[in-house]
Amino acid sequence: MDPIVLIGIGLALCFAFLNGLNDAASSIAIIVANRALSPGRAVALAAAGNFLGPFLLTTAIARTIGTGIVESSALTPAILTVALLAATAFVLAATRSGFPVSSTHALVGGLVGAGLAAGGPGIVLFPSMETVGILLVCAVAGAVPGAVLFYAVAHRIKEDPRLGALLGGLFGAALAVPLGILAGVVHPTGILAIVVFIVVSPMLGLFGAFVLDVAISHLFRYSRQNRMRKVFLPLEVVAGGFQALGHGGNDGQNAIGIITALLLAGGMIPGFTVPIWVLCAGGGAIALGTFFGGWEVIGRIARKITKIRPYQGFSAASSAGVILSAHGLSGIPVSSSHVISGAIVGVGITRGFRAVRWDIVREIAFTWITTIPIAVILSFLLYQAFRVAGG
Repeated sequence: MDPIVLIGIGLALCFAFLNGLNDAASSIAIIVANRALSPGRAVALAAAGNFLGPFLLTTAIARTIGTGIVESSALTPAILTVALLAATAFVLAATRSGFPVSSTHALVGGLVGAGLAAGGPGIVLFPSMETVGILLVCAVAGAVPGAVLFYAVAHRIKEDPRLGALLGGLFGAALAVPLGILAGVVHPTGILAIVVFIVVSPMLGLFGAFVLDVAISHLFRYSRQNRMRKVFLPLEVVAGGFQALGHGGNDGQNAIGIITALLLAGGMIPGFTVPIWVLCAGGGAIALGTFFGGWEVIGRIARKITKIRPYQGFSAASSAGVILSAHGLSGIPVSSSHVISGAIVGVGITRGFRAVRWDIVREIAFTWITTIPIAVILSFLLYQAFRVAGG
């Protein structure tokens, strides 16, 4: 086996381990915050879900990561290894700082940067301007009525109408894009789909959690908090396990897709078919990372955004689990930290906009926006540095 392929596989497993430290921590954040399980048991639950996810869901995400960002024929072990090195360094720095960044987006940025450095824009699968234009029209068509409606509702209930308009616009656009995809009007793939769902996935999480929270609040409106706690603490654990399963079937496939692409680029497999040992290695690495826990990330997600009661934790985790699993089956990589953060905001705003720490939300959103560009620049510079060093 080519030494660079071995190095790449080692980096991919390190990347999966870091994914367990950072993104996977979000799947147990609410469980730990509400003391539904002890930290040790919560970590074990998340690790099991992350390991089983790639086996129970399809490997569509792995194929997108391995073949949908850079032309398969142009992928080399060097491009993949540099992309992994840049993404791993970025996620490690974010984890140490306690920021819930997207490992998926860091890896996508790494692949784009290394691809640009190695072969120029021609080997990176950028979308056509026509596809981007149709997508923008669809998003605006949903954003405008959403902003107007939420502005009016926020004004009527004496909340900040500007914030209401912003959330309404984002929600309207986020709802219009999936509807456009289902109707066959919009066809985002590869990089475009990943970038679009940076906005769409957390807003879907927000809406799903909000609706479920309101429905439960209505059904249990005459129940005491102690009774609701007894009912929903066990359900919260089940929902957290489901969310961890969705995370494993989505983010957990990043390393699996890269290792398979490395084997293909090195001529060791005839086509992009994920070997069983790669599934086991990738799932094992992310499960091991989860065992060590990303406690700073957990604190930022579960305790600082808003106060969460057990039934709200159930609502947020259930919404996030459904969305992550659906994206895993469709082959569109999204970030679990994006989805669960959106879901937590969704249950928070059921008590009013002031119940949410918007300064923390802005910090997290800033990392969402900057992850791909930073990873692109870092990977591009690393590839050029290695090229100069290697002659």
